[in-house]
Amino acid sequence: MTETTSKNWFITGTSRGFGREWTVAALDRGDRVAATARDISSLDDLVQKYGDAILPIALDVNDREADFAAVAEAHAAFGRLDIVVNNAGYGHFGFIEEVTEDEARAQLETNLFGALWVTQAALPFLREQGSGHIIQVSSIGGISAFPIVGLYHASKWALEGFSQALAQEVADFGIHVTLIEPGGFTTDWSGDSAKRSAESPAYDELREKTAAWRATRNASPGDPAASAAAILKVVDADEPPLRVFFGAAPLEIAKADYASRLETWEKWNDVSLLAQGDN
Repeated sequence: MTETTSKNWFITGTSRGFGREWTVAALDRGDRVAATARDISSLDDLVQKYGDAILPIALDVNDREADFAAVAEAHAAFGRLDIVVNNAGYGHFGFIEEVTEDEARAQLETNLFGALWVTQAALPFLREQGSGHIIQVSSIGGISAFPIVGLYHASKWALEGFSQALAQEVADFGIHVTLIEPGGFTTDWSGDSAKRSAESPAYDELREKTAAWRATRNASPGDPAASAAAILKVVDADEPPLRVFFGAAPLEIAKADYASRLETWEKWNDVSLLAQGDN
């Protein structure tokens, strides 16, 4: 680990959940944070406590022009940006057949394109200074998938894909990229901040089964406040990981999922070779 020095953060979605906890953790140790939220009145208590160390910026990440302006404002205020956290996002609940075009586009606009625009806005500043760390808040749902949140998975799998490519593109500029992949936490992800499709009676039975399954899997959700120590470990590392799970459950889910994939790919490898024309 490097010796910790004061860092400048840009964090989206700071009104609640991970974004707020990580903002507080950074401020508590003497860092400065450009904290974005749709409604910055949610940050009034932090401004009162931390003063000029926090720069509240009203931002809807769906607005590409506003994303670029917000990043530029933060850079102008702080002189440099060390850590850029794409945390803004929400969960959409609906079986694939139930999801409307507008719902699908809205999910991707926030979870995927919002992160893309902020990343693009930050990269010129990070390249010029020859350092920086982009944190993409993904999910265990970014590497595995479950019923009723298919469009959420689509957004996070896409985030994972462009971020893995990005990590290779910017490494020579001294920029790190990390995908944070949390399991279940007591955030508002499935509560008031979530959106839901109109329900089709055809899926009622599966809906009940899925709800029961989700209840068992989320029996011991993590505490977002506890994740603050983990994110500080990640951003202070000399060589931060491309991917890191947050929580106890994701590793076992990933092991089972990838074991199943490898088994299937190997079982069907003769067909794979047939497609290439090999005998």
